[in-house]
Amino acid sequence: MAKRRKVSNPLALAVLAQLLMGPTHPYEIGRRLTAQDKGRNVKYTRGSLYMVVEQLLKAGFIAEDGTVRDTQRPERTIYALTEDGRAELYDWLRDLVAKPEHEFPKFGVALSLLVVLAPADAVDLLGRRLVALTEEAEQIRADVRQAVDGGLEWVFVVEEEYRLAVLDAEARFVTTLVTRLGEPEYVRKWQEMFEGKT
Repeated sequence: MAKRRKVSNPLALAVLAQLLMGPTHPYEIGRRLTAQDKGRNVKYTRGSLYMVVEQLLKAGFIAEDGTVRDTQRPERTIYALTEDGRAELYDWLRDLVAKPEHEFPKFGVALSLLVVLAPADAVDLLGRRLVALTEEAEQIRADVRQAVDGGLEWVFVVEEEYRLAVLDAEARFVTTLVTRLGEPEYVRKWQEMFEGKT
């Protein structure tokens, strides 16, 4: 079972990791997250970022570390990682890396109810999904290749390699599922269960 945390939003983990590099203000954290394309893994908006910063401050994981005013912009509060924040960052990250946790992907919900769809309809829809999975995987491969060829260390795109592995596994699963849904025995059983009810 996952450890109960004072601040459980994954965005908080990303903020702590950004502050590990040194004190800064939330606007700069948001700019970095955008530049690093972290929005593919952590959902955030400007409002949610500031909310998480407040939660981390209240939990004692970060502390105010002065203010800065650059050009015409309003004064910005700088935040720094506290020792408790550093400990939380490492403890939380170690938990996420070491302990698998059950997640609830939407595709899993769809699969649990797949029997409702006529076999031919399911096969058609899964065929479309397979095309989308293939296109997404090709784009990720190209992006990773470009980043690494551009000098970025592989560890900075490891989450994309993970996404690629998941997409490839899903594509294999969908291919097998399409075959099984088209088998005459399944089609016959489905018709016995649902014919006339759709």
